[in-house]
Amino acid sequence: MKFENLEKLFVHELKDLYSAENQLLKVLPKMIDRSNNDELRQAFQHHLAETKQQVGRLETIFAKMDFKPRGEHCKGMAGLIAESEDLLSSEIAPEVLDAALISAAQRFEHYEMAGYGTARAFAQKLGHQDAADLLQQTLEEEGVADRTLSRLAEKRLNFEAMTA
Repeated sequence: MKFENLEKLFVHELKDLYSAENQLLKVLPKMIDRSNNDELRQAFQHHLAETKQQVGRLETIFAKMDFKPRGEHCKGMAGLIAESEDLLSSEIAPEVLDAALISAAQRFEHYEMAGYGTARAFAQKLGHQDAADLLQQTLEEEGVADRTLSRLAEKRLNFEAMTA
């Protein structure tokens, strides 16, 4: 794809986010299965449901812009997921695994927040206010997910990993 203007870059960013979210839909169930803490498992289950809604929002944006969401593969998210899958296949104490899963998930969240923030700014600049609003909604959800993971880590799971 040639990026001769902001509109094309915006579409590229949206496709990258779409790919990233769909990759997460495949790894989150594995993280849910490997979680040892009920609260962490519930947080991942909640975010899996949100991720499905986020994919739907992106599809809404693509439909309004008359673009297909396919065609990009998010290499950044693929790398983060590869790292998390290394953790999932490691011999690791259950308490340490939960802390590691939070670490991996927060990397996902921060990557997504950067992408959604950028895409929202592009949408606003290009006058796509409906898209900007949908992207802002997702950005807020990603922030809540990140804060939830931080709370779980700081409240309990990092301490359990220390004593494992």
